[in-house]
Amino acid sequence: MAPGTRAADSFGSMGPGSCIAFPPATLAGTAAIHVGADTLVGRSATLTVGYGDGRPLPERGLVLGERCVIGARSTLTAHESIEIGDDVWFGQGVFVSDASHGYQDPATPVGRQLGRHQPVRVGSGTWVGHHAILLPGTVLGRNVVVAAGSVVRGEVPDHCVVAGVPARVVRRLEPGVGWVGDDPADVRPAWSPEEVTAYLAAREAAGR
Repeated sequence: MAPGTRAADSFGSMGPGSCIAFPPATLAGTAAIHVGADTLVGRSATLTVGYGDGRPLPERGLVLGERCVIGARSTLTAHESIEIGDDVWFGQGVFVSDASHGYQDPATPVGRQLGRHQPVRVGSGTWVGHHAILLPGTVLGRNVVVAAGSVVRGEVPDHCVVAGVPARVVRRLEPGVGWVGDDPADVRPAWSPEEVTAYLAAREAAGR
């Protein structure tokens, strides 16, 4: 599915160069879904807004920024608001939702109880690994790394690496110092792409 097609015209907006791979798993509430330019959504993905029961949709329930990659079989299900920044990459099978079930009444089946809406925000430049889960209320800063299989809730500052169930910060960027782990002595250098390229080229030239 690409801009200018009848299917894409059902979306709130879809920027030039974007594509939703065939076949999708589920697309619902597309009038409230906005996709930025040059964004790729992998095959068998689910993008939904609302409950599908006739209730009015939010105007911008699910927003994907520009130059994003949403991995195959990922699920983004928004009831009120999920916002993904620019240059965000998801691995395969990532799950994101801004609402879950409730458990207020122990006599009622859990699946029939609705939880409250808690918007999800993913900052630009972030990478979310395979099969990670972003629970309602998650707010990720810019250039965050979420390790594969992690379950995230709450706020994560810019330039952090989180991992685990529940996820916690395992490494953070300290300007002028580098990437610092749990042990303050565990510091890794912060390199630019050019420096990484030069390092790899030097290793190759040395036959290592």
